[in-house]
Amino acid sequence: MKKRNLTRIQRTALAGMVIGGLCGGLPTALKAAEATPKADAPKAAEKSAAEAELEEFTHWLELSAGGVSIDGNRAAFQQRHQLTQGAFGGIEDAHWERKLGKTGFLKLDGRALFDQHDYQIKLEVTKEKLGFLRGGYKQFRTWSDGSGGFFPTTGAWLDLFDDALALDRGEAWVEGGLTLKDLPTLTFKYTHQFRDGYKDSTSWGFAQPFGAGPVRGISPSFLDIDETRDIFQADMRHTIGKTLLGSGIRYDTSKTDDARKMRRWPNSVVPLNVDSRVTHRDIVWSDVLNAHAFTETRFNEKVFLSSGYSFTTLDTDLSGSRIYGNDYDAGYVPALATGLGFYGLTGGSKMKEHVVNLNLMLTPLKDFTVTPSLRINRMGADSWSWFMQTGSGPDTPQSAVSERDILDVTEQLELRYTGITNWVLYARGEWTQGDGDLTEAGAAGILPTINRYSEDSREIQKYTAGANWYPLRNLNFDAQYYHKRRRNEYGHVIDSTSNSGSVPISGNRYPAYVTNNDFDTDDVNLRMTFRPFQKLSLVSRYDFQVTSIDTTPDALSLLGETESARINSHVFSQNATYVPWSRLYLQGAFSYVASKTESPVTDYTQAVLDAKNNYWTLNFTAGFVLDNKTDLTTQYYYYRAANNYSDNSAFGVPYGADAREHAVTCGLTRKLKPNMQLGLKYGYFDYADASSGGYNDYTAHLIYSSFNVRF
Repeated sequence: MKKRNLTRIQRTALAGMVIGGLCGGLPTALKAAEATPKADAPKAAEKSAAEAELEEFTHWLELSAGGVSIDGNRAAFQQRHQLTQGAFGGIEDAHWERKLGKTGFLKLDGRALFDQHDYQIKLEVTKEKLGFLRGGYKQFRTWSDGSGGFFPTTGAWLDLFDDALALDRGEAWVEGGLTLKDLPTLTFKYTHQFRDGYKDSTSWGFAQPFGAGPVRGISPSFLDIDETRDIFQADMRHTIGKTLLGSGIRYDTSKTDDARKMRRWPNSVVPLNVDSRVTHRDIVWSDVLNAHAFTETRFNEKVFLSSGYSFTTLDTDLSGSRIYGNDYDAGYVPALATGLGFYGLTGGSKMKEHVVNLNLMLTPLKDFTVTPSLRINRMGADSWSWFMQTGSGPDTPQSAVSERDILDVTEQLELRYTGITNWVLYARGEWTQGDGDLTEAGAAGILPTINRYSEDSREIQKYTAGANWYPLRNLNFDAQYYHKRRRNEYGHVIDSTSNSGSVPISGNRYPAYVTNNDFDTDDVNLRMTFRPFQKLSLVSRYDFQVTSIDTTPDALSLLGETESARINSHVFSQNATYVPWSRLYLQGAFSYVASKTESPVTDYTQAVLDAKNNYWTLNFTAGFVLDNKTDLTTQYYYYRAANNYSDNSAFGVPYGADAREHAVTCGLTRKLKPNMQLGLKYGYFDYADASSGGYNDYTAHLIYSSFNVRF
């Protein structure tokens, strides 16, 4: 199991590696905050003069170079830390500016890290009381691990291609604006965005990992992505009296040409299970037009009103195919269609949406604020599609049409009271009432196969209450509780498929099978910030959340309501910062997460187990100021996910994380001159993943250096 939030934690741990010179910033700030001893007064005066001199430099250039050596799974490391294997370097950050006349500026910023595929350039020209013009380009790469599944029974590991996948993202833009005094502010912006490359997919193909044994979905697949998008925006803002008026228009056109590519039955010895490649391609062209307007009026100190309206139209066209063949992107050959597929897909959809917002903030008493708000959302959409279905006998034309209408009304009321010394009390309620209808019709050839008309309604309520308490200057508490309740009801007025429990099960029961879905969530979170003495601060936090999902099927099924899932989560975190003296700081953080999802399905089959997501992390940082020019920083990070993985490979696909990771970094910065700084960094990483049979394990070493000069 790969968690994206852990990648963010690792990025935090590696921040000093990719932004040279910053590892000395916190010690410098701490020294400035501490009272300077009398014996150091001359040095402090000298330092202040150096800082004043440094402020005169308005340009800077930061160069960096480094490299990563990996022993083990390269793709697993690159996905977790978003750093490529091998050498990299270039311009970490560059800034140059020049004054134009008395009130104008020309600014140029850039970045170019080769082999990290991280590039950025920005040019900006501004003229006070006239306007601005800026533009630029940026591109960066993200890495993912495209490896497949592990089958513990036989030790089979399916890794069918280069699993170190890379996806490039980027955009180019130009923006201009007029900011003339006493006239409306006008801005225009054009943006071109793209995504191009490969990334991992959570959909895996079938395999028989030990010859003629049971079928398991552990054959890896990946996404081949090619997307472009062009956005045109124009906005206007102007103040008349006490009212700010704004309006804008946005046109968005895009093309998506993505394909999910998977291999089915690799190395199979069963004659019927032919080793084949599947290319499932989705092509979508879309055009979105949005017009919006808003107002903000402050009548007096006690009354503030804002309003907004938005209208959006969406027009899409689609095509695609699902082709089986001896290779990816192969042409359609009927004899190779070993599973359900399609070709010749054509279709599209149209959507219109209206949104109205009204917000009123009242302060009837000095310490009491009331904020009611209203949101109305009306949406209508219709769509159609046609394609040739393959793999179930002769190729058969299929068609489908649908219409959808939705109306949602949301009211919200927020109360805030600060009249009690050292207390802030607040409460908020949110209510949504919605209804809609859905018409569906499908046909195989000229024969109708599905005819449904369903009406639905939903009620959503969320209540929040909280308090902030400041009993002492160095102690405060935050507490919050919320309850969220959602009720979905579905009435199937027309349904051509049978839901009766007394007849053979229909292959088309869904979606006109469920009549109720109920979601209930309760959440409590507590936070304490305590500074027992000046050099030590503590932050403690606890979160508890429980969610239950109840489902009611059609009464004709002769089945009753059941709790289809229950999710329990506990999160505890503790942070501490200790500054024993001006040259040393210590920071530590610990968090523990216990989360479990229970489902009644686990009572009937061993192929599905209750999902567990328990893990804990430890992060420790120490910074030491060796002298007025040299800072040392070291950091240790530990992650452990345990008791989540169960080897049920005899019955299904084993899921769940069972991994641990150590990461140690050490950095040194040295000020060569007031305007020059050198940085060095070393990092060691060790990762072991039992749920992948050790195939995703790695150890890695990172060396990084940076040079920063201001001029």
